[in-house]
Amino acid sequence: MSRTTRVLNTVLAPVVKGYQDPDRAWADAVAQVEKEAGAADRRFADDLGAVVRGVAEIPRLSPLGWSLIMADVKARYANRLRVERVLAEHPEILDEPITAPVVVCGLPRTATTLAHRVLSASPQHRAPLLWEMQDTGLADPRAERKLVRQLSRGAAMMERFAPDIPHIHPIGVDRPEESMFLLPHGSHWPILHGLMPAYTAWLAQRDLTGDYEYLKRCLQVLQHGRTPRRWFLKYPAHLGDMDTIKKVFPDATFVWTHRDPVTVIGSFCSLVETFWGMYQHDTDRQVIGRFALEHLAAQVERGLELRRNLPPASIVDVPYHKLSADPFTEVPRLYAAIGATWTAEDQDRLADVVAKPRGTPSHQYDLSRYLDPAQVERTFASYNRLLDRLDMRDAEPAVEL
Repeated sequence: MSRTTRVLNTVLAPVVKGYQDPDRAWADAVAQVEKEAGAADRRFADDLGAVVRGVAEIPRLSPLGWSLIMADVKARYANRLRVERVLAEHPEILDEPITAPVVVCGLPRTATTLAHRVLSASPQHRAPLLWEMQDTGLADPRAERKLVRQLSRGAAMMERFAPDIPHIHPIGVDRPEESMFLLPHGSHWPILHGLMPAYTAWLAQRDLTGDYEYLKRCLQVLQHGRTPRRWFLKYPAHLGDMDTIKKVFPDATFVWTHRDPVTVIGSFCSLVETFWGMYQHDTDRQVIGRFALEHLAAQVERGLELRRNLPPASIVDVPYHKLSADPFTEVPRLYAAIGATWTAEDQDRLADVVAKPRGTPSHQYDLSRYLDPAQVERTFASYNRLLDRLDMRDAEPAVEL
């Protein structure tokens, strides 16, 4: 926990009590958002209440943690009302075609971010930027510049709460980011904040079709009045939702990134510990290890089950070790596999796209701090059999991803 986080928790402790009565706290927040927006969507708000109740059950939740998460949930409701207002004023937006989107998924820490970056770098492609998902609306360059500056200041403050985040997962408000920012519900809530068993049980029974239809409407808003380009989405947990995604985007193609689970789990546990540290007074590495193993094992088993019922051509496998060993061969192959055109300009741009920012230290982690590596190997035995057919585990990396 950073010094800034400790100080703010001390300051906020006497006044932040909302997690003691989450339903009342959320009702007050909903009233405030609706008053400012001059609109309401009570069904959407009621569903977000499940997130708020789940947050209140996080062990060792800190006052700062509660405040930050509540601000996030309120912002998502405000964005929903903003999108619905735009659609009411411009109903023709719902006719915008979202054609053949590409969805990057896979276990976290398997180079999903890099795959998304190299795919969305082409001028013919389009990925939603972080600020666009936080404030979704029609093109307005002057307002956009002001908004980016404002959100950049907020992002800089968040880095003071968790200084290691830029080294593990660099975030820029004007760069492509995970589509979880447009999904009101999902496993991202416990992954980023802490154990939420009641919310997780509620989520397991939820039909996610409406959530992905909302994602589509947001893309239609962002496309309207701008040059149409092919959309590229990325979020590791899309892996377990491929059937729902196909229902909403029938011509979607999935890019599934792969990496040795032992490495994945260690890196993921380190990421979870960093994020949870922003919202909790302290964290338990054994709890993090059990959570990570159970969550990712269920996610990959769901993905393996779903791919058996999908057309083989709709899934493109991208092994981490092949990509890192020879990106100048693998990236053009990936473009060809998704039906995209690889140009000389793309070739010239690739070295800059795959390069890590100068001065960025390597992410250091140790799986044994969280779990027994042998247990991870046993848990992912069926997935490893697929990986052995796809990967080159002894390949010499040409770049550090």
